[in-house]
Amino acid sequence: MTNNSFRNYTVPFQVDERYSKKVAYFSMEFAVHQPLKIYSGGLGFLSGSHLRSAYELKQNLIGIGILWKYGYYDQARNQDQTLQVQWNEKIYNFLEDTGIKFQIPIHDHPVWVKVYYLNPTTFNSAPLFLLSTDLPENDYVSQTICHRLYDANTATKVAQFILLGIGGAKLIDELNFNPDVYHLNEAHAMSSVFYLYKKLGSVEEIKKKLVFTTHTPEEAGNEKHDIFLCEKMSYFYGMPLEKVRELTGIYDDQFNHSLAALRFARIANGVSQLHGEVSRTMWGHYEKVAPIKAITNAQNWKYWADKQLYRFMEEGNDFGFDDRKRHLKKRAFDIVADQTGKLLDPDVLTIVWARRFAGYKRAELLTRDLARFERLINNINRPVQIIWAGKPYPVDYPAISDFNHLVHLSKKYDNVAVCVGYELALSKRLKQAADIWLNNPRVPREASGTSGMTAAMNGAVNVSTHDGWICEFINHGNNGFVVPPIDYTAVNVHEQDAYDLEELYKILEEQVVPIYYGNKDTWRQIVKNGMRDVRIQFDSNRMAHEYYEEMYKA
Repeated sequence: MTNNSFRNYTVPFQVDERYSKKVAYFSMEFAVHQPLKIYSGGLGFLSGSHLRSAYELKQNLIGIGILWKYGYYDQARNQDQTLQVQWNEKIYNFLEDTGIKFQIPIHDHPVWVKVYYLNPTTFNSAPLFLLSTDLPENDYVSQTICHRLYDANTATKVAQFILLGIGGAKLIDELNFNPDVYHLNEAHAMSSVFYLYKKLGSVEEIKKKLVFTTHTPEEAGNEKHDIFLCEKMSYFYGMPLEKVRELTGIYDDQFNHSLAALRFARIANGVSQLHGEVSRTMWGHYEKVAPIKAITNAQNWKYWADKQLYRFMEEGNDFGFDDRKRHLKKRAFDIVADQTGKLLDPDVLTIVWARRFAGYKRAELLTRDLARFERLINNINRPVQIIWAGKPYPVDYPAISDFNHLVHLSKKYDNVAVCVGYELALSKRLKQAADIWLNNPRVPREASGTSGMTAAMNGAVNVSTHDGWICEFINHGNNGFVVPPIDYTAVNVHEQDAYDLEELYKILEEQVVPIYYGNKDTWRQIVKNGMRDVRIQFDSNRMAHEYYEEMYKA
């Protein structure tokens, strides 16, 4: 593809006419494939699967993101194996320089933006355009805008939002793409609206084109920034503050990006049926917000699933099925042993807790009752081994402290390991290592969660609290195990944690361990039921199709 072909860009494949509407999909992070390290966690895994399915279904959609020079961060270890944050420059030979360069105002100052392109055929994903300010024409401070995903410095973060929003919207004009729909995946690219207002001239015209996906089940989690800082940073693209307040209906001094997005979008969605309900309740008392539907998150089956496991299941070959799962565990355990010196046993029930480390996800919940934890893992007749992995946000010190606590704890036991570098590749291997995929967020704080979907695609059984996508998936004892929900609003956090801990142990001690060791046929059936159900309901092809039907065409 020559650089000229970017000037009147069309997707380089035959579009399926069901998906002919042109869509520009904005996301702060994309987890497309292991070598491209521009993601931190679930939001990226979701947008990566979305791009893969958009390509699989031949949809007329392009992705707009940022090329993070240092990625999220590299998770290494200190001498005592505790977490070390490293920022290493990333270099990619598979991204194409589009030759497109333009300026956008940030902090009343013109900043140069350069654009890179991920060809659909490279990793089988929808075309992805990545913005960068890391070029010699910019001063150092402007160059740092695209250095670190979710930079801890507030002004830098606002600048990143401007780069994605205004920079992305301007890129679309440079490409002459003329999308029918601008889809904001989270509110990070909300500044695009102010660019579009200058271009289109009215809120009505913007509403015809804008749809918004919210991922946060609580108001406190929605990003807010000082409105005067936003103005100073040129977030509003030259629009006077009085006009901003008039259009967004935000009259206090905290600019709420999600609320503004809900007021400019013609339609919005939450990311699970439960989250849709939570969102409608949460935003219900605000005026003039878009109707909020629910499209449950999903993951790309073609990319994630172990095809051989599925083939043995479909052939009814139980010997082949068991042998394949054992092989997957053994192969993954080599990686764990290489990292931690713990060589685990493929014939032992393996529990994995692996995802982004965040307080509400309660990584260390099982260890809070140490006596019971030791009873579980020290049972000679029915042994259990546990692996933890995941990246905390680099300045989330409580989460880092949880991670380090587990590292120190793991040193006491031969059958407990903590891995670093939880990215796409290790994620897939640990899902293959797992018999049990443990998911125990505090209800209702997990808007969806998606890690359990891909775990099920690799023959792991979900054991979870009743939150997010799990409410639509688990049929207890049939395709997974779920903590029976109570009215969590009626208890405090301490009581909630104590209840969930007790119920999780009951499930593990009274159901999971006895079935795994005492009734292999039943266990295998539970695994297969999960594999079958997840493929039907939670393959992102279903999700990418629903976005067209429910959001883009609506």
